[in-house]
Amino acid sequence: MDTLLSWDKALFLWLNGLGSNSFDGFWMFMTHRASNLIVYLGLWLFFGFRYSWKAAGYLLVFTGLLILCTDQLTNLFKNQVGRLRPCYDEEIKTLVRLVKPSCGGRYSFFSGHASNSFALAVFFGHLFRKHYRFIFPILLFVAFLIAYSRVYIGVHFPLDIIVGALAGSLIGLGFYRLWTVVSPRFFKLS
Repeated sequence: MDTLLSWDKALFLWLNGLGSNSFDGFWMFMTHRASNLIVYLGLWLFFGFRYSWKAAGYLLVFTGLLILCTDQLTNLFKNQVGRLRPCYDEEIKTLVRLVKPSCGGRYSFFSGHASNSFALAVFFGHLFRKHYRFIFPILLFVAFLIAYSRVYIGVHFPLDIIVGALAGSLIGLGFYRLWTVVSPRFFKLS
């Protein structure tokens, strides 16, 4: 396990060190919660116009539960595992290129940004894939950018991102399956 964590730190330092002032603004935008909000608010509005506002209301509640689930799981892991963020890690904190003014909470494993982004991407990607095949890879790419932004700005290790992405993807898939069972009881999508 120590070897894996050592590789993770080395990979983090290499990836984080690739950053430059020219791209900091873009990555700060990607790491901001607004990047997810813009994408999924747009998809929610499209869903409401395409199907019905009643269905969109259920989708909004369902999406809120999905985010609540990923957030709570992330917090549980962060508090139980207790892995320090790179900017708090005594071994490497002087080498970290911290782009934002503060480091955030003390613990990093696993990334809430990665889990939320991938959960939303998988859920909405499956929701729209029947009619819009291109949407799924686009949403996964956006989720990847959001997740990677956490390494770029210096607040998460790559392993935090990978595990967060996997956990979020599984939660997103689970919620989509639940949606397919529950939604027909409340409304009909055509």
